[in-house]
Amino acid sequence: MNEQKANSFLETERFGALMRRYAVPCIISLLVAALYNIVDRIFIANASYLGSYGNAANTVVFPLTVVALALAGMIGDGCCAFVSICLGGGKNEDAHLSINNSIVLCVLFSLILTVLYFVFQEQILTMFGGRVNEKTFAQSKEYFMWITVGIPFYMFGQTMNPIIRSDGSPKFAMISTLAGAVVNIILDPVFIFGFHWGMMGAAMATVLGQALTAVLAVWYLCHMKAIHLELHSFRISGHLLGKILPLGICSFLSQISLVAAMAAINNMIRQYGALDPIFG
Repeated sequence: MNEQKANSFLETERFGALMRRYAVPCIISLLVAALYNIVDRIFIANASYLGSYGNAANTVVFPLTVVALALAGMIGDGCCAFVSICLGGGKNEDAHLSINNSIVLCVLFSLILTVLYFVFQEQILTMFGGRVNEKTFAQSKEYFMWITVGIPFYMFGQTMNPIIRSDGSPKFAMISTLAGAVVNIILDPVFIFGFHWGMMGAAMATVLGQALTAVLAVWYLCHMKAIHLELHSFRISGHLLGKILPLGICSFLSQISLVAAMAAINNMIRQYGALDPIFG
């Protein structure tokens, strides 16, 4: 398809129609992405051999996935905005190169974050309140290890989601996120209740769902409508990243602020919750 015609509807469509076409799938995608943690908590809480300790472990690990989301949002949202600007100005080559740069940067960041999580696993879990008791800490380590394995898939899927929307396919971005969430919902009870894999089962269900979203994103990148990606241009450009990342910094800060708040709350609960005459 001709690159200039692929998104021509953005110039002619009514503003209200465009808002419905883009905003509604985007909102659904965000809500569905939040289901991963909610669904895990529901099934963990209903597993008698996991219960409150399992959900405590989930609470400890959850902020660490938000760190990955913050980085992915900074890259993906920044690239989405920059691609839209480029396509609007007829600079298709800059749009093409910015997506390539974002893909490379996402892969690099995800691998670095994965290595850091594995190397400093115990220190990180301690910082987020994981040492409230031995059982919670053990389950936190088990859940965290498998969630860390899926960090590259999670970051790639979350980074590509807004980029896919910028290519004029908000519905596909929504469907790819929804497909991963459905896989997680199906596999959670199978792994937790059927196989009795505990926290590992909950994490594996999450990772497999995230992997499906990442695979669908890769498929879409090979069939983009407005931009044609080429293998030879997958290289880092400081000039382009200098334009992309500032556009996504607000997404990064909004998520990182949540991480800081969750770390503070977890540690206050760990320190002062034990003083409660009932729950202590």
